[in-house]
Amino acid sequence: MIQEKGICRLGIIPVRSEPSDKSEMVSQLLFGEHYSVLEISKNSKWKKICNHFDQYEGWIDATQHYPISHDYFEQINNSEYKICTDIVSTILFKKSPLQIVIGSILPLSQNELFKLDEQLAFNGESKSLGVKRDFDYLQQIAMKFRNAPYLWGGRSPFGIDCSGFTQVVFRICGYSLTRDSSQQEKQGMTVKEIESIKPGDLAFFSNEKGTINHTGIVLEDNKIIHASGKVRIDKIDAQGIFVEATKSYSHKLHSIKRIF
Repeated sequence: MIQEKGICRLGIIPVRSEPSDKSEMVSQLLFGEHYSVLEISKNSKWKKICNHFDQYEGWIDATQHYPISHDYFEQINNSEYKICTDIVSTILFKKSPLQIVIGSILPLSQNELFKLDEQLAFNGESKSLGVKRDFDYLQQIAMKFRNAPYLWGGRSPFGIDCSGFTQVVFRICGYSLTRDSSQQEKQGMTVKEIESIKPGDLAFFSNEKGTINHTGIVLEDNKIIHASGKVRIDKIDAQGIFVEATKSYSHKLHSIKRIF
């Protein structure tokens, strides 16, 4: 049986753990992200999908599914598309305005492989998806999310979780991270000593049981930007994240990984 393919053609689509509007949102699809359909609910109102980018699975509302051919799916895989770097931007999709957020994938490339009825007009800021950038650029992108509210499963400047934040920022800079913090911790090179930490490193934090439950991006001067309540900047040391306002530690340091 050939899997059905789809692509996100809305600004944001919630991805849920179960086929129900009442189920928790575990992630989001941003405009331009493509996926495979793994399963259809018994009432046909939900589709279980696998996001091609990070292989993350979950359920989306069938009315928000936008089907594409297998040929188009493969063309997307082999195209050097653009990624939106504006916090919010408006595109014309099928001659109708549509709002998208930073991190959205735009079918704009030198090889116009997409279907004629998929063409869109975009005048915002973007960069080539595969071009890798340095820490200075990564910091600029991370700062665009500052004060974005924390949202479990979120991946946008209007609601984002800790690993969604690191994933989107690094993707814009040309690096692929998996979806959850416990998965991301398995990537990159281990930095064994806190004294060896560098700006751009990913720091991971754990609960009392030793389970990884938080992550953030190390900045200069022993600071870290992370999503906790909101995307914020705090201090980091060998113990964890120190919050100046409360004079206390909010997260216990588990490990440090170097992605660059």
